[in-house]
Amino acid sequence: MEYRNFDKSERKVSRLGVGTWGMGKTFWIGADDAESKRVLRKAIDEGINFFDSALVYGMGHSEKLLGEAEKESGRQLFITSKIPSKKFEWPAKEDSKLEESFPTDYIIQTTEKSLRNLKRDYLDLQQFHVWNDSWADRDEWKEAIYRLKKDGKVRFFGISVNDHQPSNGIKAGQTGLIDSFQVIFNIFDQSPIDELFPFCLKNQISVIVRVPFDEGALTGNIKPDTTFPKKDFRNRYFRGDRKKQVWERVQKIMEDVKEEAESPAEAALRFTISFEAVTAVIPGVRRMQHLMSNIRAAEKGPLSSETVQKLAKHRWIRNFYE
Repeated sequence: MEYRNFDKSERKVSRLGVGTWGMGKTFWIGADDAESKRVLRKAIDEGINFFDSALVYGMGHSEKLLGEAEKESGRQLFITSKIPSKKFEWPAKEDSKLEESFPTDYIIQTTEKSLRNLKRDYLDLQQFHVWNDSWADRDEWKEAIYRLKKDGKVRFFGISVNDHQPSNGIKAGQTGLIDSFQVIFNIFDQSPIDELFPFCLKNQISVIVRVPFDEGALTGNIKPDTTFPKKDFRNRYFRGDRKKQVWERVQKIMEDVKEEAESPAEAALRFTISFEAVTAVIPGVRRMQHLMSNIRAAEKGPLSSETVQKLAKHRWIRNFYE
């Protein structure tokens, strides 16, 4: 397992992490708690120490599972969580006001709620679950970070950037208070390469990559006739002819990676760790076979520069969350 320093610290985190949204059992339908716990324990045994959660993942359910898994393992993990906007909006709209989304006391109280779920005294990383850079100059969020760090409840603080808005956070990053950005980055959405990655490299800010498989599209398992369980959010994400669109694009991607990767999923994960700016990638995992597939892919390391250059033409500007 490869490890990287987090932010400007000496704290080592695994380049491959685990995202626990699906373990919350809402939006993603079909998770089983016993299987989730087995996956978490196996990930820890394999050397993964970076685990990403959020208060809204099952309204604390994934945090509780993660906290139990850490205690049972007897190991010290690097655990993250996220504060939802008080307005429960994703993404933060342009006219959203900080006092309505992230008032100081709310930031602190929500963090304390996550700590109770995890049965921990501190979070390694706490993050705003959405962000609006028009808030960057305001003092309220800065005061909350100062207090949480001063009281030892949070080691690092970051921003989970709005979907497909990788530059919406750079102004906050310029304050020196942001230790990491969590951002969508994959073969389709390569936009973080333009501004965010250079900014983070220059300022030694960690980058956490989410959605490396584009909610499953880049695994090659989403076909024109694929169906999802009732109430699963992917019914909306892949509505209309979107499944056909991604299937056809993935076939073209495989033509460009077939000499280096055995599957679209392998190529997709290895693509994300082919960039120096990326500290860790956190694919969502609910099943053992997916965890082991991710580990095997990560062990192969980055794709060649030639293949990465070929994949540049597969950049696809769109937002399926809308």
